[in-house]
Amino acid sequence: MMSKLLTQNLYEQDYHLWLETTLKQLQTKDLENLDWEHLIEEIEALGNEQKRKLESYLLQLLKHLLLYQYWSVPDCQNHWELEIDNFRVELRKLTKSKNLYNYMLKVLGEVYNDARRQAKKKSGLNNFPDQCPYTVEQILDVDYLPQFTYGTK
Repeated sequence: MMSKLLTQNLYEQDYHLWLETTLKQLQTKDLENLDWEHLIEEIEALGNEQKRKLESYLLQLLKHLLLYQYWSVPDCQNHWELEIDNFRVELRKLTKSKNLYNYMLKVLGEVYNDARRQAKKKSGLNNFPDQCPYTVEQILDVDYLPQFTYGTK
């Protein structure tokens, strides 16, 4: 068994060994020697990382849906379809977690505003809707693609 002080020092010196040691301590229920401070920090960071991933995939997906729907660039349509599919696959994996699904619902409007701003910058168009035009079901539906709406600058 490794003492609590040694485990805490291990965190700073060899992160992967700290992970292995912490896992073994949890498996053997050696709660007395756990490095609680760093374990809590790591669990919080893991949750935040998942939320950042979800926001990033959602942003990219919404931006590409907007570009696909509103910006007629024939050479890009197939690329955007592939990107939409890739981001949707990743987003669907994350939203299998009820907590992350609910988080997506919470941040959808804010993320949409960022996606709309980026789509405007990329396309030069100003006709993107102020509110997200896609339902959550459409956002996650692997077969959904919006119909093209002719955009104007």
